[in-house]
Amino acid sequence: MQTVKFLAAAALSVALAVLATTHQPFGSKLPALGPLFSPFTGFWQNAEPLGTHPDRAPSFPELEAPVRVAFDEHMAPHIFAENLHDAAFVQGYITAKDRLWQMDFISRAAVGRISEIIGEQALEYDRNQRRKGMLLAAENALKGWSRSAEELALLEAYAAGVNAYVNSLQPASYPLEFKLMGYAPEPWAPLKCAIFFKYMAESLCFRNDDLPATNTLALLGPELFAQLFPEKDPQQSPVIPETVNWDFETIPLEREAAPSPEMMSGLIPHRQLPQAPKGIGSNNWAVAGRKTARGNPILCNDPHLGLRLPAIWYELQLSLPGINAYGVSLPGVPGIIIGFNEQIAWGVTNVGHDVVDWYKIQWADEEKNTYHYGGQTKVASRLVEVIKVRGRKEPVLDTVKYTIWGPVVHEAEGPRQDMAMHWLALDTPEPKPFYEMGAFLRLLKGQGLEDYTTALKGYESPAQNFAFASQSGDIAITVNGDLPLKRDQQGRFVQDGSDPENAWFGFIPRDQIPQVRNPERGFVSSANQNSTGPGYPYYYNGRFDHYRGRYINRRLEEMDSITVKDMMGLQLDNYSILAEEGAPLLLGLLDSTTSGLRTHPEIQALRQWDFRFEKEATAPVLFDRWLDETRRLTFDELSGIEDSVEVLIPEKWVLLSLLRSQPDHTIFDIQGTAARETAAEVVLKALEPIIEEGTGENWSAYKNTHIDHLARIGAFSSGFIDVGGFADAPNAIKEGHGPSWRMVVELSDPVQAYGIYPGGQSGNPGSPYYQSMVEQWAQGAYNPLFLMKGPGDRSQPIRYMVAFEPKGQE
Repeated sequence: MQTVKFLAAAALSVALAVLATTHQPFGSKLPALGPLFSPFTGFWQNAEPLGTHPDRAPSFPELEAPVRVAFDEHMAPHIFAENLHDAAFVQGYITAKDRLWQMDFISRAAVGRISEIIGEQALEYDRNQRRKGMLLAAENALKGWSRSAEELALLEAYAAGVNAYVNSLQPASYPLEFKLMGYAPEPWAPLKCAIFFKYMAESLCFRNDDLPATNTLALLGPELFAQLFPEKDPQQSPVIPETVNWDFETIPLEREAAPSPEMMSGLIPHRQLPQAPKGIGSNNWAVAGRKTARGNPILCNDPHLGLRLPAIWYELQLSLPGINAYGVSLPGVPGIIIGFNEQIAWGVTNVGHDVVDWYKIQWADEEKNTYHYGGQTKVASRLVEVIKVRGRKEPVLDTVKYTIWGPVVHEAEGPRQDMAMHWLALDTPEPKPFYEMGAFLRLLKGQGLEDYTTALKGYESPAQNFAFASQSGDIAITVNGDLPLKRDQQGRFVQDGSDPENAWFGFIPRDQIPQVRNPERGFVSSANQNSTGPGYPYYYNGRFDHYRGRYINRRLEEMDSITVKDMMGLQLDNYSILAEEGAPLLLGLLDSTTSGLRTHPEIQALRQWDFRFEKEATAPVLFDRWLDETRRLTFDELSGIEDSVEVLIPEKWVLLSLLRSQPDHTIFDIQGTAARETAAEVVLKALEPIIEEGTGENWSAYKNTHIDHLARIGAFSSGFIDVGGFADAPNAIKEGHGPSWRMVVELSDPVQAYGIYPGGQSGNPGSPYYQSMVEQWAQGAYNPLFLMKGPGDRSQPIRYMVAFEPKGQE
């Protein structure tokens, strides 16, 4: 428990008194000790003894009617309101009470305002966020959402609830991180809700390889590039089964969109903007009743995101006329993102289509005020970003030029190296009846397949695979969102910004996006793999997973009489097809040599391995290191220069294909050696230093999973978590990423649901509910999710009730 850490720290406080007024560097293990141990404003002011709770909140003039909130054993609030406005207000208030610092910090970080809190060390990060246009993205989203009176009212009510809590605070009662960092919370607003939503979009759909792909193409040439970077894995098991017929009239498009020779000349010197690492993904699936033991559909979802404390999700129930739903919300955004009600359940995974394209700008003057476009010159607008920096008297100014494509993110001394970005998240939504907030609101109200289909029409970005199941027996999955309509290869490389033909052709019509309802195989699923097989008529590129989806589909095909326990087991499954295919290949090539390592004890253990990345196993360590080193040596033409220039490295499935089918390919020739190596020699060379060094630690220790505090304050982080899992297994736990929420819902009557996330409902490190579920999550346990029928329902334990009253009616 975190309290123990602080008691231990308190015992050292006298010895550390000399440090008490010292500002610790951001990300240090020890916070500034003066604010921490102050008896008036420090940690003890924020401590929450177990069992203390109010039974009544202050009264609020914003409320229209009384609201009752029940808190269950895990401190998830069950909000019972008489209207949507009051439900959103109380959701905002309670979420802020538990997560205010997290909400405030993320809303600042997303738009590049961290320097004003911690100083110059965040300046580069802030500048990058400004150049991406994150604030503009949120402002444009809010313009769209504000066209819907229903959505705007929802956002305003939520913001009013947050502010009611903020206004109740005195500096002594600020959440602890505000005190340690020496700043105060800001008022909330609908714009901050939009910022938080775009923060998630940045994580999920700001994934692009245009720049490194262009450099790699220039280095390798078209023929070798095509061999090493095929766009589709022929063994892939797509989201939408290949048996689905695309029976519609497509929009005809020109087929070629490769970069011109002028675009490919020379290497681009810029470094990519930071983006989510590869290997982050999610799983969801829904199984038809005919495949389950009790005849009810079962829906499962486990989004894989960065693991942080406070946790990314906040668990709750919303109950009001027309809505009785349970699930997880994003602190800072009203409603429920993943969840269920009494009739339906839904879950999401990331689609992965490329929605970020880059363009070289050809300036028409030396001052870079005008640029060439379509045979004309256009004036670039300018936005002066004012970055306040703690410790500086004057702010840092950064002028960002905007073109028809979007912001000029990368600038250089030369006239032809500047690059502008078109990112879907920056676009203002087109007029429509409702948008993302309205889509989730309609899911909360949904009663069946038709409501699900209608709800998804308003959702635009980031594109998600929405899985669905209903008590009436339907299952479905939709690759949903605005999917750019592109020519073949368009957006794969940096494009000529002077050519209007390089613009998108709109979006794939909503009635032609990939989707399936009640397929013959009896299940739907997604794990970030390709959306469709080769028969789908529209081109798309992006980042896709190659192994989890194959394994999940294989297991679901094999399974019958499925139970909730079976589905939990699949979410927790550490088996990897990458290992199933890769380990025998490596061993077979090793056996083709005369090396004595063929009989080494670690190799013998690898031969007996079951391809499961269990925490106590040592064979996974050898496999992972061996495959990575083989990949590095094989593609050393690229891996040897990636520190100095942005390039792509071929995917692991491509490496396995080459090892299997072309072991004499010239790509296996190691740079800088006189000999011409083959695959077998590379595999042996990769293995030798690993065996010499030894792989004594088990998989859990090697992987070193931990959950960092959002501001990297070590005392508020989880420390090492002893757990298995692997990026290419369903239980995709990595060092700092993994299943951020596991949910299994059986659509019985009544619904039976279970879930867990690695954290706790409170964002206060002094609370027993700060990381109360981390150990359960690591052990593979689930909590029952209690969808109360009313405030008096006691069919499962309730800790206490709180009454929220309108002002004057208390």
